Amino acid sequence: MHRTILTALAVAVATAGTAQAQSLTPVTFGTNWLPQAEHGGYYQAVADGTYADCGLDVTIQSGGPQVNNRALLLAGRIQFHMGGNLLQAFSAAEQGIPLVVVAAHFQKEPQVIMTHPGQGLDKFEDLKTIKLLIGDNGFQSYYQWMMDAYGFTAEQREPYTFNPAPFLADPRKGQQGYVTSEPFAIEQQGGFTPNIFLLADYGFSTYATTVEVMQETIDEMPDAVQCFVDASAIGWYNYLYGDPSGANALILDANPEMTPEQLAYSIDKMKEYGIVDSDEALDLGIGAMTDARFKDFYDKMVAANVTPANLDIGAIYTLDFVNKGVGLDLKKELTGQ
Repeated sequence: MHRTILTALAVAVATAGTAQAQSLTPVTFGTNWLPQAEHGGYYQAVADGTYADCGLDVTIQSGGPQVNNRALLLAGRIQFHMGGNLLQAFSAAEQGIPLVVVAAHFQKEPQVIMTHPGQGLDKFEDLKTIKLLIGDNGFQSYYQWMMDAYGFTAEQREPYTFNPAPFLADPRKGQQGYVTSEPFAIEQQGGFTPNIFLLADYGFSTYATTVEVMQETIDEMPDAVQCFVDASAIGWYNYLYGDPSGANALILDANPEMTPEQLAYSIDKMKEYGIVDSDEALDLGIGAMTDARFKDFYDKMVAANVTPANLDIGAIYTLDFVNKGVGLDLKKELTGQ
């Protein structure tokens, strides 16, 4: 009798699990690079079942050097895409593409310039006295803003080939990087901690790690969009302030070149520099966006001749799914503050 009851219970649990799985809406989120801590909140929401709790079966499809997930979004092959900074969305507006930013999970883009310590290069203005290793994409975007806003020159720039050797060899050169990544590599390879200048803290006001969807997705499945935005915010709170081991296990499994040490460093720097949780997110919740920030960054890019004037940037974002304070109570619970 006891065995029969247990068997019946097991069947009931299995049936319920199958029914839940069948009721979930399958969607794909394409990232813009290989799995890393900078994607941790999304992996955490998968690991914790947070997406499933609000009705989504989320597949995270990683990007990489040979993968163009943004093209798959535009072609309707995936439902959600991780944008970089807002320049990509401005480009969509310029081309009349019905792409919409529905959340911004990085309040600050992690872009930095690094210098050697002990060289009198301790202030942002000091960077104007040395050569700077800047990649082509950076030169066409944030470096144009640096020239317009601060008086940096094109002659200072040397092409960066994503090889740190020239920077390590010359203490009078600066190098671009991400605060969550390149400084760690310099510490490991060079044996010193570089000076770090986070461009966001000097006025490069773009959001980053945005969630992009096509307008058709908003029209056809708004509840799924809301679920993804809310669950991702909760995932980020759990990843930053709770136990990130579930997400890290998924990241390490999906990216064999990643290490636990790199993940720990990246989490620490995201928290130290307020990459995810700062500015508007402190009051409105992770993923927050405002009209003022969009306008401020757009105006700066127009002034720097990076983006054309007279774009209808209001068409490429919506505040309908953010600024609801989702996860703020969880943050208090996890941090005790």
